[in-house]
Amino acid sequence: MAVDRRTHVRFFLAFWLFILSGVAFLDRTNISIAGLQISTEYGLGNQRLGWIFSAFLIGYAGFQLPAGWLAARFGPRRVLTIGVLWWGVATALTALLPSGITHAVMLLIAIRFALGAGEAVIYPAANQFVARWVPVQERGFINGLIFAGVGAGSGLTPPLLTWLITHHGWRAAFWFSALIGIVAGAVWWFAARDTPEEHSGVSASELLEIREGLSFVPPVPVPAPTTDIAPVITAPVAISWRAIFHRRDLPALMAGYFSFGYVAWIFFSWFFLYMAQVRGFDLKASARYAMLPFLSMTVCCLAGGVLSDRLTRAYGLRIGRCGLASVAMLVTAVFLVLGSQIHSPQAAGVILAGGAGALYFSQSSFWSVSVDIAGRSSGVFSSMVNMGGQIGGAVTASLTPWIAQRFGWVTSFAIAAVLAVIGAICWMTVHPELPLDS
Repeated sequence: MAVDRRTHVRFFLAFWLFILSGVAFLDRTNISIAGLQISTEYGLGNQRLGWIFSAFLIGYAGFQLPAGWLAARFGPRRVLTIGVLWWGVATALTALLPSGITHAVMLLIAIRFALGAGEAVIYPAANQFVARWVPVQERGFINGLIFAGVGAGSGLTPPLLTWLITHHGWRAAFWFSALIGIVAGAVWWFAARDTPEEHSGVSASELLEIREGLSFVPPVPVPAPTTDIAPVITAPVAISWRAIFHRRDLPALMAGYFSFGYVAWIFFSWFFLYMAQVRGFDLKASARYAMLPFLSMTVCCLAGGVLSDRLTRAYGLRIGRCGLASVAMLVTAVFLVLGSQIHSPQAAGVILAGGAGALYFSQSSFWSVSVDIAGRSSGVFSSMVNMGGQIGGAVTASLTPWIAQRFGWVTSFAIAAVLAVIGAICWMTVHPELPLDS
C-alpha cells in the first residue's frame, strides 16, 4: 500500500512569486536610483524625470483590467512567464538608448510605459494563483510573502545598483535587472502550473487540504481513476462581471488603494533623491538610508499577513482584514507627519521608514480581501483594485516634486498623511464576509 507523501508545493510557488515580485520592483525602481546619472546625461531635471516615473505607472494602471482578464482566462503560469520576458526586453531597451539621442525624454517615457504595461500582469496573476492554490486560512501569510518581495526587491536595489553604477555606469544596472528577470521567469515556467490538479508534485493530501480551504466551489469534477481526490476539469473561468460592478465596496477598495499607492510611491520614486537633495546625504549614505523603508516594508508585510490570518481566525474577516488595515494606515499618517518635520536627517530616515512599514502592514489585506470577495473572479477584481493604487502612484510621481518645489517637502508628506487617513476610513466600508459567489 502506497503511503501518501506530504508536500508543500503551494509554498514553494508562493516563494517564487516573492522572487518575481522582487524582480518586478527591481525593474521599476532602478530608474530612481540611476535617476541622477540619467538626468545629467540627457539633461532632464526632476520635473521631466517625474514624467518618466509616471509613464510607467500610467501603463501599469491602464493595463490592469486586461491583465486580470488574461490571468483568469489563460492562467498565472503562461501570463506571468510572458510578462517577465516583456519586462526584460523593456529594461534592456533602456540600457540600449544611446547618449546624445534626440527626443530622449519621449523615448524614455515610451519605454517606461511599455514596461508598466508588461508589469501589469504580476499581481492579478499572483492573485489568481492564490484563489486557485491557497486555502482561506493561509491567504494573509501567502499574500504577505508575495508582497514582501516589493520591499526585498526595492530594498536591495539601492546598494546593489549604486555599486554597479559607481563601477560600471548606469547601463550596467539595467542589463543586470534584465538578466535577473529572464532567469526568474524561466524558473517560474518550469516550476508552476495553473491549478494544483495539474501539478505532478502535489500529493493527494495537499490537494485535499487546498480543496477544502478554497472559498469558492471548483468546476464540476470527473471521477478519479487512481486517488480519492477528483481531478478538476480545466475550463475557462466564468467571470462575474455584473456582480463585480455592483459591488459597493469595490470603489472603497480602489480609493483606499489609491491612497496606499500615493504614499508608497513617494518611497519608490523620491525617497532616494529626498535623502540626497533635501537631507544632505552623499550617494552612498543615501543608498543606505534608502534601504530602510524597503526593509521595513518586507518585515511588516510578512508580519501583517501573519497577523491578518490570526485575527481572521479569532475574530472574523472584518477584523482580520479590514480592522488591521485601517489601523495600519492611521499609524502610517502619524509617522509621515513626524518624520517629515523632525530636524535630524538620520532620525527622519528612520521614522519615515517606520511609516513605510506601517503602510505595508495593510498590503496583504488588500489582496486577501480581493480573493475573499471575488473567488474565481479575483484576477479581474484585484486588477481593478490595483488600478486605483497605480493611479495614486502615477499622481505622486509627478505631483510630489511639484508640491515640494512650491510648498516644501513637509507639505508633500502632509498631503500623503491625509490620504492615508482617507484610506483608513475607506476600509471601514469593506465587507469581505459577503463574497460574490454567496
